[in-house]
Amino acid sequence: MSAAIVECVANFSEARRPEVVEAIIEAIRSQPEVILLDRHSDQDHNRTVLTFVGPPDQIEESAFRAIARAAELIDLDQHRGEHPRIGASDVVPFVPISGVSMADCVAIARRLGRRVGDELDIPVYLYEEAAARPERQNLENIRRGQYEGLKEEILTNPERQPDYGPARLGKAGATVIGARPPLIAFNAYLNTDDVGVAKKVAKVIRNSSGGLRYVKGLGLLVEGRAQVSMNLTNFRGTPLAQVVEMIRREAARYGVGIQHTELVGLIPQDALVEAAQWYLQLDQFEPEQILEKRLGSAQRQAQMLQSAVSFLDELAAGTPAPGGGSAAAYSGAAGAALVAMVARLTIGKKKYAAVEPEMQSILEQAESLRAGLTAAIQQDAAAFTEVMSAFKLPKDTPEQQARRAQVVEAATLEAARVPLEVAGKALEILELAYQVISKGNLNAISDGASGAALARAALSGAGYNVRINVTSLVDHAAGQALLEALRQLEKRAGEIEDLIQTEMVNRGGISPE
Repeated sequence: MSAAIVECVANFSEARRPEVVEAIIEAIRSQPEVILLDRHSDQDHNRTVLTFVGPPDQIEESAFRAIARAAELIDLDQHRGEHPRIGASDVVPFVPISGVSMADCVAIARRLGRRVGDELDIPVYLYEEAAARPERQNLENIRRGQYEGLKEEILTNPERQPDYGPARLGKAGATVIGARPPLIAFNAYLNTDDVGVAKKVAKVIRNSSGGLRYVKGLGLLVEGRAQVSMNLTNFRGTPLAQVVEMIRREAARYGVGIQHTELVGLIPQDALVEAAQWYLQLDQFEPEQILEKRLGSAQRQAQMLQSAVSFLDELAAGTPAPGGGSAAAYSGAAGAALVAMVARLTIGKKKYAAVEPEMQSILEQAESLRAGLTAAIQQDAAAFTEVMSAFKLPKDTPEQQARRAQVVEAATLEAARVPLEVAGKALEILELAYQVISKGNLNAISDGASGAALARAALSGAGYNVRINVTSLVDHAAGQALLEALRQLEKRAGEIEDLIQTEMVNRGGISPE
């Protein structure tokens, strides 16, 4: 699978007809690198949640095909279920997993939203991080009145106009598309059939009515039991164990307790580890004490070593590609990885709580840059191969000579542009390295500095490749523009290096000498 991975957690208004759910899953699996991770269908809710992951372009296409298939097979006029809904494809959020940023997921959501509106004639509302209007960040505001209420209001109320698509509902209803961090869908069943108790408990715990921050909740009757149905939007801000304990205490006021709980879809491992620490009071616990985690870490290290050795063998081979440009990209990717590492070592530490939002942003950017530079390893080699292929074109006639010269020029220009892009990404890594060195976990300050050194090496190596290709260009103006852009990058890099040296002395006590 590609290094860039996006998760989609799509909610469809169907659970009672397995053949319909299977048809939607088939649409999702139409893209070769998209993997369905989880399927959760609830008969009472009459709702299915499908979790799938893949490269950004393929996840976007899979989501579109799934929405189109659901629109064909689900009629909201006939749909009944406990869970609120406004569409056949009710909610389609994208979540950054690795090698992509939240901004990338916002772009996916907006492109998909426009396409669904234009091609499928379905009204689309953008929510969470992709919201075009502040009041639409919250899903509950968009879903107010459900399908039946929206069907009337969309025709007359300007506030209910969609972001894309027609201002009217067909039988597929409307679709809410967005981008968000990982979310935990979590339900608590009470040992009573009195749904009124579940509604009272939900009112106490949910943020919108003065309860716990990052908790959305409502009371339902499911499988003959009162259920508190929840979405936990930030498990670090409001831990899962805290939510469960508050439900337990509130339910006890009415003489009932929790019969059992359930997950809808998937949950981040850290959320479970945090709950285990809380309940078992493992104050000195470290996640690396988990056997499977330690084993997985060891296996990943072995795989990384094997991959690195393989690339270095290719680099050392007596072939012109991969060469210095690919090595520069590899160095930059390593620098981005170290920046991401320092950000991760800072996130979740009480001492650095004030900078956690900034570190989260740095982590997203660093992973996106790492994915881009990893891809550039092959892109640089491919660009050089294209130059070599261009020189092999026939040149027996004036027409062939002219064509050959044109192709050589275009290939050479591309061979200069690729390392220039690497240099630009290397500068971005250098800037992120300065931030983690300045504000990140002090115990990892040398790792941040190492990441900066690798980024600077990437910029230097890429610069040599830009310059050597520019010397072969016939179009001197194009070449000079590339060189000027490179000079600006190098100038800024020098300024950041000075700042890093100062920070290493002041914060880390490390002399540059």
